[in-house]
Amino acid sequence: MLAAALTSFTTFFATVGPIEAAVLFATLTPAMPVVERRRIAVRAVAIASLILAAATLAGGPMLRQLGVTISALQTAGGIILLVIALDMVFARPSSAFKLTPSEGAEAQRKEDLAVFPLATPLLAGPGAMSAGILLAAATGGNALSLGITMGALAAVMALSLVLLLTAHELARFLGITAQRVLMRVFGILLAAIAVQALFNGIAGSGLVRAAI
Repeated sequence: MLAAALTSFTTFFATVGPIEAAVLFATLTPAMPVVERRRIAVRAVAIASLILAAATLAGGPMLRQLGVTISALQTAGGIILLVIALDMVFARPSSAFKLTPSEGAEAQRKEDLAVFPLATPLLAGPGAMSAGILLAAATGGNALSLGITMGALAAVMALSLVLLLTAHELARFLGITAQRVLMRVFGILLAAIAVQALFNGIAGSGLVRAAI
């Protein structure tokens, strides 16, 4: 159970990216009153938590209704997570899972940042939703394992809230170098989890046995 909890926590932490979200939040709210920043942070985490919980609990059954097998889900989720991991490891300046320049400009013009870009796509982005569906599928319907996965999600979102509430202090404390080091470390861990998901999906599909 401890291994499952650690895997779930690491996967959610890497795909949600609470440190990255906190740093961006600090850059978007340099002169905003503390009370307003807190309101936005709480609302953003609440919305993102609802989105990710819904994806984790209902994403798998919905895909099964569409005729998508668990093996296909594991393979697709592994590919998505691997792309995210590579972006993290190599610190690419542009990524399909980051804000585009136009989205960043729009975010700075918005009075309420809670829904966009904080809740989605920063906290509850495609990678995090895919991770939730993938982790839930790996439980095989076991209630205890699913509870552990949801607990890991709750822990990551609680940590995200703490980091957003202390975003300005965190940005000054970490600095650019520490942020990049942390990103690469979690990128490597996420890459290993993604490759394992790919292996599980391919093995479960029967393609290897059929080829042999």
